[in-house]
Amino acid sequence: QVQLAESGGGLVQAGGSLRLSCAASGRTFSNYDMGWFRQAPGKEREFVASISWVGGATRYADFVKGRFTISRDNAKNTVYLQMNSLKAEDTAVYYCAAPNRKFYTGYTDPVDFGSWGQGTQVTVFS
Repeated sequence: QVQLAESGGGLVQAGGSLRLSCAASGRTFSNYDMGWFRQAPGKEREFVASISWVGGATRYADFVKGRFTISRDNAKNTVYLQMNSLKAEDTAVYYCAAPNRKFYTGYTDPVDFGSWGQGTQVTVFS
């Protein structure tokens, strides 16, 4: 089981930026995809972005394409989410997640992610 700890959330004005970090521990970080999800009040948890364990291929939800960038630093066991041009509708709790299966890529469904961080609140005001 991997332990995940997010940081970097906060309050930001619309159009601003935030960078979320997620530190992982407990298993070989570089063997697994990593993902970011979010959940707004009264809504389902939704996929935001993921990054492959091999080659660093990335996937994004349509609503963040061109604004958010996911990256990873395997030497630091950390995955990042750079969020630019933030909108009020980006307000949510953001979760870092890791799948159970290693050496496999392409996960975007929350059911495929067995480990979750505690979440970090992002609030965008206009």
